[in-house]
Amino acid sequence: MRYLSLMLLAPWLIVLAWAYLALHKRPARSAAQRIFDALAVTVAAIVSIWSALLAFSSVVVKTVGALGPESGGIWKQVAPALYGYGTFVAVLVIAMLVRRMIWRRGNPSQPQ
Repeated sequence: MRYLSLMLLAPWLIVLAWAYLALHKRPARSAAQRIFDALAVTVAAIVSIWSALLAFSSVVVKTVGALGPESGGIWKQVAPALYGYGTFVAVLVIAMLVRRMIWRRGNPSQPQ
């Protein structure tokens, strides 16, 4: 159950990674830009998995005696998905801004 939220979230994260890589697609991409993009997606995936696992561990489901777990038990799967998605998007947005600053600064006349 620990990895269920990650498995359900993975297809959407793959779509977001594809969108990030497709956003910067041009014929004249350098090797440095391709490496930066690959690192950005890899770091986003690692941070997303880490934060989802951390969120899963931090959610506490209280028991209510003989009646079983509290109705808030769904948060054991929802919180990791939210944390994983949020950190994935945050890392890609930061990477997009850094990428724009680095390659715009070098040649301002070249369109991104």
